[in-house]
Amino acid sequence: MSKKVKKRLITILLSVLVLLIATLLITINLRDNIIYFYSPSELQETTINKRNIIRVGGLVKDGSYKYNDKTKIYSFVITDNSNEVNVSFVGIIPNLFAENKGVVVEGLAIDKVNFTALKVLAKHDENYMPPEVIDALKQEGQWQEE
Repeated sequence: MSKKVKKRLITILLSVLVLLIATLLITINLRDNIIYFYSPSELQETTINKRNIIRVGGLVKDGSYKYNDKTKIYSFVITDNSNEVNVSFVGIIPNLFAENKGVVVEGLAIDKVNFTALKVLAKHDENYMPPEVIDALKQEGQWQEE
C-alpha cells in the first residue's frame, strides 16, 4: 500500500468515526429532551417513567374543576370520554381554560390516573380571538357578531 492510499484510508476512517460519535451524541440528547404526548386512554395502556416529563391532552371534564384557597392547588379531570386522568396544578391557569374545552398539560405522571402538571396549555381553534381584541373592536364599532 502506498503512502497516499494509507493517508486516504486513515482520513476516511477518522471521518466515519467522527460521524458515528456525532450521531451518538445527537441521539442521546434527543432521547432525553423529547416530550411525548398521550391521551388518557394511551396513558392507561403505556408504561411510563415517572421521572420523564410528558404531555396529556383531552377535554376538561364537566364539574371537575376545583381550586383550593389554602393550598393554592387547581385540580381537574382530563377525559377522552373513555378514560380519565386527575390533574393537580400550582400556577396560573390560562384564560382559555374551561370545562368541556380542550387542554394539554405538561408534567409528571404519579401513576396511571394521577398527574402533576407543570404547565397547562389551553387549546383553541383557528377562529379564536383574545377577549381584549374583541373589546377593542366593539369600542371601535367594527365587531360583527356571528
